[in-house]
Amino acid sequence: MAKVVTMGEIMMRLSTPGNEKFIQADEFDVTYGGGEANVAVSLANYGHEAEFVTAVPSNPIGECAVAALRKYNVQTSHIVRSGERLGIYFLESGSAMRPSTVVYDRAHSSISTAKPEDFDFDGIFQDADWFHFTGITPALSDDAVALTETALKAAKAHNVTVSVDLNFRKKLWSSEKAMKVMTGLMQYVDVCIGNEEDAEKVLGFRPGKTDVTSGELELAGYVDIFNQMADRFGFRYIVSSLRESHSASDNGWSACIMDGKTREFYHSRQYRITPIVDRVGGGDSFAAGVICGLLDGRDMKGALEFAVAASALKHTIPGDFNLVTRAEVETLAGGDASGRVQR
Repeated sequence: MAKVVTMGEIMMRLSTPGNEKFIQADEFDVTYGGGEANVAVSLANYGHEAEFVTAVPSNPIGECAVAALRKYNVQTSHIVRSGERLGIYFLESGSAMRPSTVVYDRAHSSISTAKPEDFDFDGIFQDADWFHFTGITPALSDDAVALTETALKAAKAHNVTVSVDLNFRKKLWSSEKAMKVMTGLMQYVDVCIGNEEDAEKVLGFRPGKTDVTSGELELAGYVDIFNQMADRFGFRYIVSSLRESHSASDNGWSACIMDGKTREFYHSRQYRITPIVDRVGGGDSFAAGVICGLLDGRDMKGALEFAVAASALKHTIPGDFNLVTRAEVETLAGGDASGRVQR
């Protein structure tokens, strides 16, 4: 199995029970998660050697976050104790036509104030095969931008394959700032993952007439922007998840991929996910599936089908982490979506 390093922020998640609105809640369910941490958990669960790099405060809450990763066999030896606080996000899960709502409380968190010199990147990337980051991390602060770029340079110096999930978050930075920062980081990226909003807001590409709110997908538009992205950035693979949001409880889910060299394009099978239990982390589970599929030596079609099946299953699991097994993913990818009781 391969060694994969991910770097980003892990947060405490405080979610309302069931589908309660914030104003109704007298208590919150506590879990932990974050883009790159979610990817690390998935990859460790599939049997790869996954290492998560971050900074957490030196207090019991920081240790709870680290323990949440260790529980699922993620390596944490390069997590730095620094800064004053762990980031928090509040989640109100939507239902039917009412969307989910996220409120961030992550300003001045430990990872946003961490410095490149706090980390031993030569040690971190020793014997590593893959490095994954998201657009969320550099969005946290200018310090986090410098940290991300330092990590990327070290990864390439060690001949490590790099993937990014563009993950635009309008509550963290503007599209203009995202484009300025992220386009500069694309020179280090081999595999680019995102969706239609990410492509537009982070890199300036828009896929034809696709409108996710109406559930209409124009695949020719994705072929067009994938070609433009390959021409501009030289990506090895360009990948996009395709979510058709019929309601907060009912989504169509598929994906597409292009080989940046041959320009072969492939659209996966589509899953109808209803009712959705928890869509948070769905994109991270997809990214992890792509990484796992490619590291396993699958061709791009096989890797994509594995990723789409894995992320479809994530929508049935509460919390940020995707806790399905390889066997469960393979069963769904093989066409068995019956959901029959296993005895």
